[in-house]
Amino acid sequence: MLAAYSSPYDKINKLVAQGYLVQLRKGLYLASEQLHAQLPEPFLIANQLYGPSYVSLDAALFHWGLIPERAVEITSVTPKPTKCFDTPLGLFSFTHLPMPYYSYGIQMVDLKPRQSVLLASPEKSLCDKITTTSGVQLRSKKAVQAYLFEDLRMELGDVKQFDRHEMMAWLPGCPKQNSVHNLLQFLASL
Repeated sequence: MLAAYSSPYDKINKLVAQGYLVQLRKGLYLASEQLHAQLPEPFLIANQLYGPSYVSLDAALFHWGLIPERAVEITSVTPKPTKCFDTPLGLFSFTHLPMPYYSYGIQMVDLKPRQSVLLASPEKSLCDKITTTSGVQLRSKKAVQAYLFEDLRMELGDVKQFDRHEMMAWLPGCPKQNSVHNLLQFLASL
């Protein structure tokens, strides 16, 4: 479309200034509502903004109905360096997790027709939250219980649904192995 222009970036900048395009980051644009374009789901934007990545942490925990508070920012994890994007469509943060742990527990979820996103499973969202949150050290079952039910305000029925066997497979490469191990022991006691 812009190949016919001698300066395509000048044309793009003009379309942004006129409100026809929304710039999310250098080289990534969306058609604006001014063009009657349907905006993609925020999770899909997150997947495209910085990759490889998948939506996790608070955004995924809320999506799965595990925590009561809606996340203000869309939180994702990536094997690349931690990064944050403040866009006209919201705040998107990306937290580093090492390979191979990063690659476990990712699902492709259809949010709308033709809008599928990479999203952490409920179990992986929780493990990611534990492993990336500074100061969280779950040293006992009592600490796990307090973290799940007081800090995150999860429901017992939801926690009982977690697939411990899948989570156990992630343990060898997991950051904060002791905390996740204590989580697994707590889940086994339910």
